[in-house]
Amino acid sequence: MKLIVGNKAYSSWSMRGWLACKQSGLGFEEMTVPLYDEKWEEMREGNEFAASSGKVPVLWVDDDTVIWDSLAIIDWLADKVGRDRFWPKDESARGMARSMAAEMHSSFANLRRELPMNVRKIFKPKLLDDSVKADIGRILQIWAQARARYGGENPFLFGDFSAVDIMYAPVCTRFVTWSVPIPPFAQAYVQAILAHPWVRQWVEAAQDEPWVIEQYEAEEAM
Repeated sequence: MKLIVGNKAYSSWSMRGWLACKQSGLGFEEMTVPLYDEKWEEMREGNEFAASSGKVPVLWVDDDTVIWDSLAIIDWLADKVGRDRFWPKDESARGMARSMAAEMHSSFANLRRELPMNVRKIFKPKLLDDSVKADIGRILQIWAQARARYGGENPFLFGDFSAVDIMYAPVCTRFVTWSVPIPPFAQAYVQAILAHPWVRQWVEAAQDEPWVIEQYEAEEAM
């Protein structure tokens, strides 16, 4: 398999696709296409990006099988290696986990816009508008529900590291980057995500990337 991703420093959806491939246990080749550099438009018009209309991540399995979109990559890999590797075994927990993953996939646009991902920076707290506060409040609410009902003694949302943690991992990095004040239970979860070896690997690799997107480098980003 070959996974095409954008910059590790900035691309939250690429991070999700990459973590999904790691979670699958399958071997894969990684290809990074720097976002918005001088070759970006040329690269995204190539055949490798045709299926996704120029978006990352893209997972090529063979010449005929291509999966784009992070949640689709999770689902395809879960079908390939077994859904229990990605989702809780308990039926009720699995239903909640899938709903939370889908909500992350389709919602929280205000947070994504105002607090862009940059795993190489930690900014001072900024004044958040009500729409961003509402997104953060909703995320904390469903995190608390998952932890209370299904977290158990393990540190992740449903106990073991799973697809829903993959979907929310970039949110954890955003909370750190933008110094978002969160309650102790959420702080413990964020620290558990950041300590996960695959997340550490992604963040450490981002530090060595030569590419810089200036609009994401200022405290007043976006």
